[in-house]
Amino acid sequence: MGRSSFSKIVAVTVLLALSACATPPNHINDVCAVFDQNDGWFDNWQAAAERAEQKHGVPVPVLMATVRKESGFKSNARPPRTKLLGFIPWKRVSSATGFSQALDGTWAQYQSETGSWAARRTSFADAVDFVGWYHSKTSDTLGVARNDTYNLYLAYYLGWTAYG
Repeated sequence: MGRSSFSKIVAVTVLLALSACATPPNHINDVCAVFDQNDGWFDNWQAAAERAEQKHGVPVPVLMATVRKESGFKSNARPPRTKLLGFIPWKRVSSATGFSQALDGTWAQYQSETGSWAARRTSFADAVDFVGWYHSKTSDTLGVARNDTYNLYLAYYLGWTAYG
């Protein structure tokens, strides 16, 4: 491996490491501010949300409202831990993680059905695509309109079986 190849690998590694340090948006209730704060070349949230809208037919406001409610736009969001003996941090109540708070099983289903094996729940683009996929399946299987934010979120929160 030549010196320039090594330099490129180091540069890419540093960029990826720094992108993982991104902070959540300051004004999470203002989607325009959220998009303004995350409009970089490598991590453009508005472009990612618009791609998900085009792919799944679910409007950007519905996608963003779901991510806002689930994680507050925090890439490392996790459910709280239960307490052992009332004060010792113990297990988490579910396997939900990331922007979409997708459970392990549902995330695996998404990866399998879409072929997105490298998708990560901590990636906004992957998470918003997941939300679009989930809402689209909800619409197709349960008949909920793709712009019905309330019922799409209710089905998202409860799961298809509990909602249906």
